[in-house]
Amino acid sequence: MAKTIFMIHGMCTGGWVWQNYREFFEDKGYQCITPTLRFHDISHDDNPDPHLGTTSLLDYIDDLEKEIRSLGEKPIVMGHSMGGLLAQMLGSRGLAKALVLLTPAPPAGIWILKPSLLKASLSGLKQWGFWRKPLCQTFNELVYATLHLMTPAEQKEIYSRFVYESGQASCEIGFWFLDSKKASKVDRVKITCPVLAIAGAQDRTIPSSVALQVARRYKSVSTYRELPDHAHWVVGKPGWQEITGYICDWLDKVKIDKGE
Repeated sequence: MAKTIFMIHGMCTGGWVWQNYREFFEDKGYQCITPTLRFHDISHDDNPDPHLGTTSLLDYIDDLEKEIRSLGEKPIVMGHSMGGLLAQMLGSRGLAKALVLLTPAPPAGIWILKPSLLKASLSGLKQWGFWRKPLCQTFNELVYATLHLMTPAEQKEIYSRFVYESGQASCEIGFWFLDSKKASKVDRVKITCPVLAIAGAQDRTIPSSVALQVARRYKSVSTYRELPDHAHWVVGKPGWQEITGYICDWLDKVKIDKGE
């Protein structure tokens, strides 16, 4: 029976971001599951669900945990950006055979509020009550933070699919020190499966220095890889095949392959 990869997207996107990765890994014999987080299954021009703004990371993780438990086996859990943090949370609950973290958002305890991220989030931060509102970056903010290595045509096409994100979940990541519930906390001791953390040296959303700190939290089981020619959009920038190929080799190396 084929091994399963459970792929978790990041902020403002959906399961569609995994098209390239899904095709690659299915061709290698893996089963790929690409859920879309609650309230993200809308189009770019739709109004967000009124409950999105106060949706917590814990709400996302509860949904994902239920889906994983229904599989009957632990999958390889792969996450991009915020999905990388959700993957760590699932790993700490003993729900992953291995973790693949692509430019991952960090758990509580790691500072993420770098100048580049603040610049990329300015339109949202200027709104009073942003911590309980649906948020969405402007086109220029997204290009600066995430898509600056893409062509103008690619930038427009990707932005046309972006949707709103939870202000509460965003604050649980960025302002974890103000969150009494510590929603983004991950118990590092409970992550015992192999962990691969991949960073882009030109990433302005999750700088490689942040991704490196994530890898170091799990240093006894982690592998870190920094890619000089990549930024945050590692799921779709031309050259993504280099990343999927490396992941596949790493899974073989740590004995998490497609066979039983």
